[in-house]
Amino acid sequence: MKLVKLKPTSNGVRHQLNIKKNLLSKTNKLLKNSIVGFKKFAGRSSFNGKISVWHKGSGCKSNFRKINFTSLASESIVVCIMYDPKRNSFISLNFDLKKNYFFQTLSTNFVYPGSLTSCTPYAGELSLGNKTKLKYIPTGSLIHSLTNSFNSEKICFARSAGTFCQIIQKSVNNIKVRLPSGKIVNLLPDVYATVGVLSNLQHNLTVTGKAGRNRLKGKRPTVRGVAMNPVDHPHGGRTNGGRPSVTPWGLPTKGKPTVKKNKKYD
Repeated sequence: MKLVKLKPTSNGVRHQLNIKKNLLSKTNKLLKNSIVGFKKFAGRSSFNGKISVWHKGSGCKSNFRKINFTSLASESIVVCIMYDPKRNSFISLNFDLKKNYFFQTLSTNFVYPGSLTSCTPYAGELSLGNKTKLKYIPTGSLIHSLTNSFNSEKICFARSAGTFCQIIQKSVNNIKVRLPSGKIVNLLPDVYATVGVLSNLQHNLTVTGKAGRNRLKGKRPTVRGVAMNPVDHPHGGRTNGGRPSVTPWGLPTKGKPTVKKNKKYD
């Protein structure tokens, strides 16, 4: 995929940089049963209806694509690469050659339609897009779609476009993996991962160009604290209040860690 700069016919498209998606499949009729409706909550709690996440709401209506995150043994062929409106990485439509059914997975970079991929619980061919246990992947390899426990179907690490993890050290009982954030975690050798880097590497190079595109994605405007009144924000009244930057509730917002030291990834 390459970046496309639009002609400056208006101020909204003057600085836009979009990804050319001419190599993606134009149809989604191959697997209709994997497309389901998605209810929007607009950043509100499903319990009491109050806003729990700010700056969310409105946006274009879009459907959700079911992605297969299971670690069942399979051998499949990539039918096509598609766009997913709910993700920034591309998804691939695969056909299982043994069980004769279609399923969708996160697409690996440089894995094109016609490629053969597999998911095996034992040592096999380590080509791009293949899924296997960490203990069978060499040290220094780039991986994505990483789980955090042996029997978990929830992929916790490296799910965003262009992200990857790296195996930096292996032992008998645990394996050290560097996450996209730079943090190093210890995982079990029987944890599953996919070889390669996630697709849509140039996603971070795109330029929105205008605020209207973010509104179509469901992102609402963010108002600065100094632009508010003192009753609405600690920075209100065109001053920071004589202290470092804080949130609307008075908590430090620049550099202070907010993650608990003993947090466990479930």
